Amino acid sequence: MNKMDEEGFEGWLDNDYEEGQLSIDVYETPDNLIVKSTIAGVKSEDLDISLNNDMLTIRGKREVREEVNDEDYLYRECYWGAFSRSIILPVEIKAGKIDAYLEDGVLIITLPKAKKEKQVSIKVKEK
Repeated sequence: MNKMDEEGFEGWLDNDYEEGQLSIDVYETPDNLIVKSTIAGVKSEDLDISLNNDMLTIRGKREVREEVNDEDYLYRECYWGAFSRSIILPVEIKAGKIDAYLEDGVLIITLPKAKKEKQVSIKVKEK
């Protein structure tokens, strides 16, 4: 019997996922990778963004501002509490030049691409 059968869907979800997963968009321009995420209700001081080798991690917390009894909810779709998201970046980044800001509830992270060395062809010789 699997965990979902024993506890039902809600029990399984509550036990295995203590953090919500942040939804993101990632795209590139010739010079940058851009990461965007809607994180309305989160203050900049409640965000932690880190780059470790080629992995970008965004962590934060969305605080509940009022207490509402569970039985009073008609719909409950918004996620409140801790969230995170880690992604592996497809290109090298200039770590010292990363910029992040909040604009109208959207987190925008600009990651400048490191210049790649030109590809060099090496001719193989016979001995």
